[in-house]
Amino acid sequence: MNSSRKPVRPVHLAVYDTFADWETGHATAHLARAGYEIRTVGPTTAEVTSIGGLRVRPDVALTDVRPEDSSLLILPGADLWDSGADLAPFTRTARAFLAAGVPVAGICGATAGLAREGLLDDRAHTAAVSFYLAATGYAGGAHYVEADAVTDGDLITAGPTEPVAFAREIFRRLGVYETETLDAWYRLFHDSDAEAYGVLARAGVA
Repeated sequence: MNSSRKPVRPVHLAVYDTFADWETGHATAHLARAGYEIRTVGPTTAEVTSIGGLRVRPDVALTDVRPEDSSLLILPGADLWDSGADLAPFTRTARAFLAAGVPVAGICGATAGLAREGLLDDRAHTAAVSFYLAATGYAGGAHYVEADAVTDGDLITAGPTEPVAFAREIFRRLGVYETETLDAWYRLFHDSDAEAYGVLARAGVA
């Protein structure tokens, strides 16, 4: 962990019915270990159910979340991103976060929501595949990047098969780990490189 800074604001993890519970676990687990409070934010504080059947009662309703009180907003994928406009309030909130200079990280179906909101029109980004976003009718196709995960300023995007790369970009943006430690973390969790464990152990994060 970068000892030059102390996390003072929580990370907000969006939760809604059918959210993809496997996509953000690497990020939230290691952020929590690094000292960040993880607060779940739902459409309301009513219980939601993930695509894997996990029931979560959100800590806070979306209308009560302000960029100035947060270090990051994470938007996981969900079936609901492709079945209507129920989750549009989350991308409107993402717009407010970005306008305030607070990072937003979207993975899987959340990238389509960000595209519909116009937040990918002028930013480098990625998703599952380019034609998935093209189907939204967005204007950012020229900025699509074939990569595991992409960071452009305060916006992080990734496809559904890349939760580790997604977490890496989050850690990099927040300055959670020094460069060598971050590289080792990725090599361990993405590439199963056993030698990387020693680097993490010496850094006190294994």
